[in-house]
Amino acid sequence: MNTNAPMQVFDRTTVMRHRDRAAKQLAAHDFLFMEAADRLCDRLDDVKRKFETALDLGCHGGEVAKNLGTRGGIKDLTQTDISPAMAALAEKTGHKAMVVDEENLPFADETFDLVLSNLSLHWVNDLPGALIQIRKALKPDGLMLASVFAERTLWELRESMMAAEIEIEGGISPRVSPFATVQDLGSLLGRAGFALPVLDTDTITVSYPDAFRLMADLRGMGENGAVSGRRKTFTREDTILRAASYYQEKFIDDDGRIPATFDIVTMTAWAPGPNQPQPLKPGTGEVNLSLVLGEENKDEI
Repeated sequence: MNTNAPMQVFDRTTVMRHRDRAAKQLAAHDFLFMEAADRLCDRLDDVKRKFETALDLGCHGGEVAKNLGTRGGIKDLTQTDISPAMAALAEKTGHKAMVVDEENLPFADETFDLVLSNLSLHWVNDLPGALIQIRKALKPDGLMLASVFAERTLWELRESMMAAEIEIEGGISPRVSPFATVQDLGSLLGRAGFALPVLDTDTITVSYPDAFRLMADLRGMGENGAVSGRRKTFTREDTILRAASYYQEKFIDDDGRIPATFDIVTMTAWAPGPNQPQPLKPGTGEVNLSLVLGEENKDEI
């Protein structure tokens, strides 16, 4: 028994099956992927560098490719997804696509100048291992830009499902995926060997007429539950109805609609490189602090 194997929080086969099914009508449900991809690609405008070779890891239907334009100066974009149907859909953007599991990257070390990942890595069981593989796939001083759903995503739905299950079934089961915190992600980037990590959070609130429309969108994106410990049977109809009713009662706004919160954390980090700024070793400072503060203050230092 391998005690060092990562915990299997997610059923990756189920993730693939959900994405395969969602690919058939993704265009009707991809608005969140498109919005997040646009925001992710916008970050490249702030980086005064060109990235000739890039990887889009977990590409879904090619939303990053559709939003890139000339940003980043990318000449060679490789798109990958765990779902064959999604990879086939992404290939229609005109960039090559292949089936790849984010937990087992097939690329040689120092292959890419840039790795992008848009709302996909939150389905990875071994996120520390995946980040290490991404860092190794980057050339020295290569950039990773990745967005993931974070801790408060779908908190309204989670509360509603929990309340309904307790009331109807006398207990709860894992239905909605657990999400990492900003602190967790920052720690993982450091452990994976990245340099100069920066994390920030965007909150996107989507308005729905009812909980059923929200659930339909989640299925349409391939984002419905794939937690390994979930019940293998369908959720009882009366539980779903009660959850939808609770959602409406608790969260309805003045327009008669309900909100769904999506917390998106964007991680910006660099593979170590020889030309990056480095902190001075303790005791090697070359500036006298009294010169900075003024001669008259030196006795107070």
